[in-house]
Amino acid sequence: MLIGRVIGTVIATRKDEGLVGSKLLITQPMDFVGQDRDNPLIAVDTVGAGVGEVVIYVTGSVAPYAVKKSGVPVDAAIVGIVDKIDLNG
Repeated sequence: MLIGRVIGTVIATRKDEGLVGSKLLITQPMDFVGQDRDNPLIAVDTVGAGVGEVVIYVTGSVAPYAVKKSGVPVDAAIVGIVDKIDLNG
């Protein structure tokens, strides 16, 4: 699992049938102190996240499991909304 910040949304009038009704969010990967790392990616939202929220997301072969639909072409899925990060305490 990875951590990121939602920085925008993607509207797609045409997409795979398995993604119809799913929200697509632009997610900026970040480290645990809030610094951006890597390039933003598009992730399927499974938890109702919104722009500005810090989220937990998964990538690769496990991402389609979060969508809970077989055969959906997904590379990244948001699976949690972060309330707090506590590194020392």
